[in-house]
Amino acid sequence: MRKTPMIRRLAALAAGWLAGAAWAQVQPLPQLNVDKQAISVSGLSAGGYMAAQLGWAHSSTFMGVGVFAGGPYTCARQSNYTSCMYNASVSTAMRNAMQSNIDGWSGSAIDAKANVATQKIFLFTGTSDTTVGVNLMDALRDQYLANGVPSANLQYVKRSGTAHTFPTDFDSAGNNACGSTASPYISNCGYDGAGAVLSHLYGPLNPRNDSPATGNYGQFNQAAFTSNPGMAATGWVYVPANCAAGAKCRLHVALHGCQQSESQVGQRFVRDTGYTRWADTNSIIVLFPQAKVDNTLRSTAASGTLPNPNACWDWIGWYGSNYAQKAGSQISAIKAMVDHLASGAPSSALPPPASVSTSGATDTSMVVSWSTVSGAAGYNVYRDGSQVNGAPVAGTSYTDTGLAPGTAYSWTVRTVDGSGAESAPSAPATGTTTGTPPATPTCYTASNYAHTLAGRAYALWGYTYAYGSNENMGLWNIFVTTTLKRIAPNHYVIGTCP
Repeated sequence: MRKTPMIRRLAALAAGWLAGAAWAQVQPLPQLNVDKQAISVSGLSAGGYMAAQLGWAHSSTFMGVGVFAGGPYTCARQSNYTSCMYNASVSTAMRNAMQSNIDGWSGSAIDAKANVATQKIFLFTGTSDTTVGVNLMDALRDQYLANGVPSANLQYVKRSGTAHTFPTDFDSAGNNACGSTASPYISNCGYDGAGAVLSHLYGPLNPRNDSPATGNYGQFNQAAFTSNPGMAATGWVYVPANCAAGAKCRLHVALHGCQQSESQVGQRFVRDTGYTRWADTNSIIVLFPQAKVDNTLRSTAASGTLPNPNACWDWIGWYGSNYAQKAGSQISAIKAMVDHLASGAPSSALPPPASVSTSGATDTSMVVSWSTVSGAAGYNVYRDGSQVNGAPVAGTSYTDTGLAPGTAYSWTVRTVDGSGAESAPSAPATGTTTGTPPATPTCYTASNYAHTLAGRAYALWGYTYAYGSNENMGLWNIFVTTTLKRIAPNHYVIGTCP
């Protein structure tokens, strides 16, 4: 079979990864064939808070969230962080304030909150955990249930005798006792935390490999994605051999807790928590971003001025008031890593569909149709460059909903083959919804940094992009000024108003 340039490049990279040679030194983060419907995240302590933040901010990306010893979303935004630790009780006023954040940000500063109701949620706490504690985890459970997560999708484990630690069912050198809160905060508790969270998120798993290949671990250049002072220059990723060879794989982000960064405990969180044992036999790539010690005094959301000497993920606002939103410095960095990892699916040899057309316009929907492609396993539909369907469409038409009245859009369709790879895009088809278009467009002129704070744009790799159109606005800073025109809900273009 003739290999495309993309497939040849993936094959060459895979050969290096499988030999372990490509990971002898820090390398760029690879681009792999990731199932975009199977991306999840979990974390411990501050990593648990960050996992929940990622799950709320990017609920359309993360299909599942696991929290070990964390607490409710935005707890420390309006309350001192001590009110979100030490088994503190969460008052009704605090719960209402957190819900107000969710409601006010939904669909703009964070993805639509309705997406959260479709997520799989795994929660774990130890009854001997006095660092965060059961009360905070109860509040997190209640927050998910109050926002539509079905009880069948939420698993909540309370483990007797377990302190503030990541639970495993095997011994590793240097680990603390299960009932002790001490470095490296990993313990043989007779409970397989990594297996439990991955099983809940992905369903039944193949038996784990207790000796995952050393050559599958890789240290990558994390600085390529962020200059955040609380994040290290390098991170880690585990790539099973079949994923390196081009198989379509799932992706899980695992976030360490405070005092668990590589500079503090070495690679123990990466290698001794059990994530990679399950990943190796279940086609799961595991991304291990790394925080770092930051002793600079910084203003926080509601806890005064504090340093970050324990290499915690930002759950209290060290790095900006938008820390829990899509535009948050650490959240946007991790999301950029996820997007990069998931950008390497090889091109399909199948052609794109022909005769793409639009019909059946209503005020809020449009039917997109196309011709059958022989050998296709399905089709993906893109509106203005963004995929709008979930699972591949089996037939030759798709009804795109949630559109603005009286507004013109453009659609393309890609063929999906049996391995999940996509073809090139089809020729575009345009269409305009019926009804009265939105009121006269509103324009906003501000710095690119201010646009991201206001939820009109997002930052990625040092540049700023308008929500909706994804137009590049230039560098993400306070010096570059751009005028954005709002043409539909949460849809902005670079331009001026009449």
